[in-house]
Amino acid sequence: MTSTILLTGGTGTLGGHVTPLLREAGYRIRLLSRSTREATEGIEYVTGDLLKGEGIDAAVAGVDTIVHLAGGPKGDEIATQNLVQAAAAAGVQHFVHISVIGADTIPLGYFKAKLGAERAIIESGLPYTILRAAQFHDLALKTVQAMAKMPIVPAPHAIRWQPVDSREVAARLVELANGDPAGLVTDLAGPTVYTLPELIRSYLTAVGKRRPFLPIRVPGKAGKAYRAGVNLNLDNARIGKRTWEDFLTEQLG
Repeated sequence: MTSTILLTGGTGTLGGHVTPLLREAGYRIRLLSRSTREATEGIEYVTGDLLKGEGIDAAVAGVDTIVHLAGGPKGDEIATQNLVQAAAAAGVQHFVHISVIGADTIPLGYFKAKLGAERAIIESGLPYTILRAAQFHDLALKTVQAMAKMPIVPAPHAIRWQPVDSREVAARLVELANGDPAGLVTDLAGPTVYTLPELIRSYLTAVGKRRPFLPIRVPGKAGKAYRAGVNLNLDNARIGKRTWEDFLTEQLG
């Protein structure tokens, strides 16, 4: 195939895995970036800003498929709305989007923004595929590394994660981009559920450190949601194979 795919978020963790897989599949890639970059073999860079609505028309022109990975702590719904409006006007035939398990159930700003982005896509009239994934191993590692620096580590047992390997998410997204629009597809999660303290302890063990833990209760609606496990999918998710322990071994040696 020689068609061009527009990729947003291509310079991030997930994008770094998706880009070579798309190239291996034979696609030309147009990568939207806030900074100017020189083209490389098979990759064209277009400067733009989704949140500001800049450069988007040029980015979507002439592409049939968009793989939308760009995201941040704020403004996902606005950035996605700007992108889908331009995509619909350009006649894009397939809009592939990465979201998060719990987008419609966790009452926190990040999850609400992800749900807003999903709704913008669904309401746009574009043919779409949305994949909700669990938190990546990469994010879990950053989280536990930060918490492990504290002299006394807060231990919110209510928070449970089902971390998944970002490379497996990337492979699934490329598989979906190669197929027909499928709507909201089966969630993708990791093979094991951990409490946040369990993730921290496994990291401390791997690096040969010890810390005292202070049990804490997560208050409010968010705490209630986490205690109910609504950020997990224990029933019908597609389950990845790479474990958190495998990932720690790779990263820490």
